[in-house]
Parts: sequence; structure tokens; C-alpha cells
Amino acid sequence: MRRFSSRSSDFLPTEYTNIKPFLPSLPPPPVDSDGYPVGPDVLAALFPSGMIQHEITLEPRVPIPVEVLDAYRVYRPSPLIRAVELERVLETPAHIYYKYEGMNPAGSHKSNTALPQAYFAAKDGITRITTETGAGQWGSALSQACSRFGLDLDVFMVRASFLQKPLRKTFINMHGGRVYASPSDRTKSGRSFLEKDSQHPGSLGIAISEAVEAVLSEQNSCYSLGSVSDAVCLHQSIIGQESILQMEEMGEYPTEIIGCTGGGSNFAGIAFPFMEKMLTGGKHIRFTAVEPTACPTLTEGKLRYDFGDASGLTPKYMMYTLGAGFIPPPIHAGGLRYHGMAPLVSHLVKLGIVNPIAYAQKKTLNAGKEFTRVEGILPAPESTHAVAAAIDSAVEARESGEKKIILFNLSGHGYLDLAAYENG
Repeated sequence: MRRFSSRSSDFLPTEYTNIKPFLPSLPPPPVDSDGYPVGPDVLAALFPSGMIQHEITLEPRVPIPVEVLDAYRVYRPSPLIRAVELERVLETPAHIYYKYEGMNPAGSHKSNTALPQAYFAAKDGITRITTETGAGQWGSALSQACSRFGLDLDVFMVRASFLQKPLRKTFINMHGGRVYASPSDRTKSGRSFLEKDSQHPGSLGIAISEAVEAVLSEQNSCYSLGSVSDAVCLHQSIIGQESILQMEEMGEYPTEIIGCTGGGSNFAGIAFPFMEKMLTGGKHIRFTAVEPTACPTLTEGKLRYDFGDASGLTPKYMMYTLGAGFIPPPIHAGGLRYHGMAPLVSHLVKLGIVNPIAYAQKKTLNAGKEFTRVEGILPAPESTHAVAAAIDSAVEARESGEKKIILFNLSGHGYLDLAAYENG
């Protein structure tokens, strides 16, 4: 029995996998505030040209630029690990595997899209990127990517996480980025929320509004986002592509794939390449998306057109949403505190291909503690949602005697989030 797959460079993809050509239907296109479809020309005010092409492409395979591949080789392929100790403790017949995305310089899956986005900006001659971040994983990843490609970076960080996770700010500053607690006094959007509440905890929707407003008012600047968009889901497909080859090496194939969901990127990354195989005649897989009960977008939200930000500066997307004005409580899994969901993930829930569930913070952090004690890796608070669901599924297998092969995405480490475990 092997616990670790090899980390051969042969497992590193040279192309991204695009799920869209394999779906029975596509989500409706984004629209403006009057309901008219939005074309690439509107996106050009925010994004570099390469990012727009990745957003709209319907090609099943999209080449990864050589410069991005070189950056990936620093940390990819990421390891696939069988959780044999967790299986033993749970006394389950299930086999549990996890794809560990916490071994790159920024500590999470976010680098998989930060690097191509920074590359595209630099290629277009852009000198500054402005973005938002929830728990700080995205801001950390983008700061490292901007440092590699010679770009300045401004980050609007949700105030609740800015206060909870000061070491994320330290990491971003180390790579030359600047971090502002959002809502801030730097933008009209931020000031409008501070006028209502000077201690406003913030939200990803508000931070997006500030980042977009800043880009629209600056020269030679672009916006970058860490989740939700089709292009980001495309970039994250390298996770699932590697996993397919690594599972083959281990001699098994998953019956269930699990990922935490906030905006949908890490779930898409692990799930979409396997989903392509299933939709083209492969084995059936149960796809489970796990979100926090404090921000239950998929389980309690409505599927409708909504703005991606709190101030209505972005186009409207067809997605499951709690409303652009929704302010979630300041849970420690700050990366999952988004009012909406990736249109592609939302569409797959609508089609019945993805099964959403919601867990409370105490349950997930307890699962993270157990996983740490048994497996020796501390998951990020976001990733503990996937851990908790994998444990529940393995316990169900123990009670039913069913042979399950469970694969989940451990999307990042929690070593900068120890306060969450102490205070959560």
C-alpha cells in the first residue's frame, strides 16, 4: 500500500482543462445593470487581454504559457496523500485521499491563478494590480506572483480578517504589496460603508467594490480576482489533472470528490477534470461542495442575476447568491465569506451534478484539529470544511460497509491561522 504518490514532473500539466465544452448547457452570460449581455469590451476596462481570452474561451484545452509553467515548477506537482492514519482512527473501510495545495510559497491553491494573472498583466505592460482578499490567502499568493513578474500590488482585505490574521499582512508586505482594511477611506465605496458603521467588519463584496473602483480611477492598473470567474476555474484545473494521474498511479479512482466552497475555485480545480471524464462516459462520482452555515450561498441562496460586488460596479452574473448586500458574520474561514458563487459551480448545482452541504464553524475546526493530530498537517480554516465532510463520508462507509474512495482538496495550510483554532 502506498501512502504518497510520486511527485514526478510528468504529472505537471502543460494545458488547462476547460469544463465548458463538455457541459450539457452553459450558464447564461453576464449582463449589465439594465439586463443586456456584457461582452469582452466591458471586461477590458478591468482585466489584461490574456485573462479575458481565458474567461471567454470554449476550447477544451488551453496551453499554459511557458513563463507560468516555469513558475509552477517551483511547487508543482503538489502531493496526493492517502490518509491512512485517519482511516485507522475512524475504523472505516473507506480509502481517504487528499490533494495538498499548501506546499507552495504562499501556502494555498491561490498561486495557481495568481501566477498567470500577474504574467498576463506584465505582458500587457501593466505596472500595478489591485485586488481584494478575504482571509488573506489570495492576497498572499498574488503578492508573491507580482513580486516574480515585477508588478506593484494594492490589496483591500476584509476588515474582520485584517484584524484576525495580521501575519497575512506581514507576508504581503514582505513581497512588496500594500494592504488596506476594507471598508477603507481610500475609495468612495469604502467611505460610504464606514459612514454607516465606523467599525464595519467588511465583506468580500465590499472589498471587490473598493478594488474595482480603484482600478477604474488609476492609470496603467488592472484588477485581479482569486475565485468565481471562468478563467480562475480554468487555471485551477491543474489540481484535478494532476490528481487523475496520481490516483492512477495509486491504483484507485474516486467515488466521491469533496471541496470547500466560498467563490468556488478550489472546488472547481479538484472537481472539473474528473467531471469531464464522468460527462464523457467515465465512472460516476459524487461531487460534494461544502460551505459554512454562516454564509450558505449554495444551500440557502437563490439562483438569479446579481452583482459580484456590494456597490454594483461589476456586471451581474447568474449565480447562487445571498444578495450583494449580505454581510456574513466574521467567521475564521474568511475565504468562504462571499455572497455569491462561481457561475459554473452554480450551474452544476442547478443541473444536479454538484451536491452542496453546509457546516458550522465549530464542527469544521474540530475536524481540522483531529486531522492535525492524526495526519500531521494543519488545514486552513476554509479547508477544514472539506476535512469534516470527508470524515462524515468515511463514517457513513463504516456504518454501511460501503467501499468508498474519497478524494478531497486540502486547499491550503493553516499555520498563519492558529488563532482561529484557539479562538474559534
